[in-house]
Amino acid sequence: MNLANAIRLVITNLPVILLVSAFILASWSKSNPNTAERYLAWLLLLPVGFEMVWAGFFHVFFPTIAASFIGWQVSPFQFEIGAADLAIGAVAVASFWRGLEFKSAVVAYVVLFYIGVAVGHVHQAVIASNFSPGNFGLMLAMTIGKVLLLSILLIQARRTPQATDYYAGFGVGNRA
Repeated sequence: MNLANAIRLVITNLPVILLVSAFILASWSKSNPNTAERYLAWLLLLPVGFEMVWAGFFHVFFPTIAASFIGWQVSPFQFEIGAADLAIGAVAVASFWRGLEFKSAVVAYVVLFYIGVAVGHVHQAVIASNFSPGNFGLMLAMTIGKVLLLSILLIQARRTPQATDYYAGFGVGNRA
């Protein structure tokens, strides 16, 4: 495999790599006794935050690549969805260093956004037979999976009495 193919493989599979990495890093990191909050933080950082920044970057700067991956035509709306993706990604990344209240707001927005994305992609599969890799299959399953994971982890983290701040080990202090 040459370097170009290796890079393409990583970029194409970045969402899966980020999701798996989040689970591994959350398992290794023990600075927060609240396991649910620890996993939530890493999921918001990597498969939500970095992935949304990555998707937004492609929608804004490489709309032809982004559209073809999803099975769509290039559209002026790609800039708007790219801007939304960049904003969501930036806030999700920032939430890694914030308290549970901040994370809760991010999760609420992301879950509602992902539900809309999933409905839109299923609709496109049904009415337009769009089964492109970026519209259906693994990407859709991961979107639905993140809705469930983020919701469950947030509920569990809020139920845990020691729900505080994940970042004491980073010297950031307890922030809401």
